[in-house]
Amino acid sequence: MYENIPDNPYLLLTPGPLSTSKGVRAALLRDWCTWDRDYNEEIVQAIRRKLVRLAARQPEEYTAVLMQGSGSFAVEACLGSVIPKDGKLLIIANGAYGARMEKMAEVLGISHTVLEYSETAVPGVSEVKITLERDPAITHVAMVHCETTTGILNPLREIAGVAKQYGKIFIADAMSSFGGIPMDIGEMGIDFLISSANKCIQGVPGFAFVIANRARLEECGGNARSHSLDLYDQWRCMDAAGKWRFTSPTHVVRAFLKALIELDDEGGVAARYGRYCENHSALVEGMEHAGFETLLPPEIQSPVITSFRYPAAHFEFNWFYEAIKERGYVLYPGKISQEDTFRIGTIGEVYPRDIKKLTEIVWEVMQ
Repeated sequence: MYENIPDNPYLLLTPGPLSTSKGVRAALLRDWCTWDRDYNEEIVQAIRRKLVRLAARQPEEYTAVLMQGSGSFAVEACLGSVIPKDGKLLIIANGAYGARMEKMAEVLGISHTVLEYSETAVPGVSEVKITLERDPAITHVAMVHCETTTGILNPLREIAGVAKQYGKIFIADAMSSFGGIPMDIGEMGIDFLISSANKCIQGVPGFAFVIANRARLEECGGNARSHSLDLYDQWRCMDAAGKWRFTSPTHVVRAFLKALIELDDEGGVAARYGRYCENHSALVEGMEHAGFETLLPPEIQSPVITSFRYPAAHFEFNWFYEAIKERGYVLYPGKISQEDTFRIGTIGEVYPRDIKKLTEIVWEVMQ
């Protein structure tokens, strides 16, 4: 069926864009009309229903809004549309993507405060409680779940629980975890969850989405600080007819539906999470054999992307990167400021056999 779909010259071992299946790439090959029912109802609305069912055991309380652009576009749309003019946002940050939310808040003129941690430290529940008690003006709390700056997995359930305890609206940037790590946002008390097509659901870049508590989203009319990134208006338009307010990335949207179908075929999020965990375990074992050390301890490490320290002062990452790429794998440079690292992703159309082959190549290159 996919005989004419070429193989990739290498696997992308990154946190997204990532390597996709031939089925997903084949779904890009047909053109679609944004006005037709077969696009709006059978694709767009089907995607929205599937996303809500993935996110919550009680899907009737939630809705999904698709938004053109990268994941950061959806984060900015959410922050700029959900927080009212008299609201105040607490951002819990321990990496580049928490810092990006801070920058967005500054540009949008959102009143905010930041509870900042080092890139290798887990946010503390007690510190969040103290911050909320000291500043009753805070109305919303936002945090990144899997901070791909390092690969750290932040305590989403615990922090969301504190936000609910204090009556705050909770926003989760689950860009690199949704679809790959099991969660029930209704049970966890998450009001708005943001993710992207080209992450754990294994689609291609082009749009992102917000899964929102319907009652909370209904309160957001008139809040938006941007016309194009008005999440509320996008939702109203999409709910009425399945249409996007402005031109949608039709090919990418159809490929995403195929990716959702493939997620079901794999056994759902739990099965995909199991594969990602196997990938990660194989990666750590093989890289340690080759002389590398992980940056994070295992108890706070996600199965999405792993940071490794440079093995020696004279280690040259660019040379190492090119040597590995020539042999069929693309790695990721480091992003933290504290020390020299590089990263390897274990999500996408990647399997333990691929990771084992990679680590054999790494061992040979390092010799």
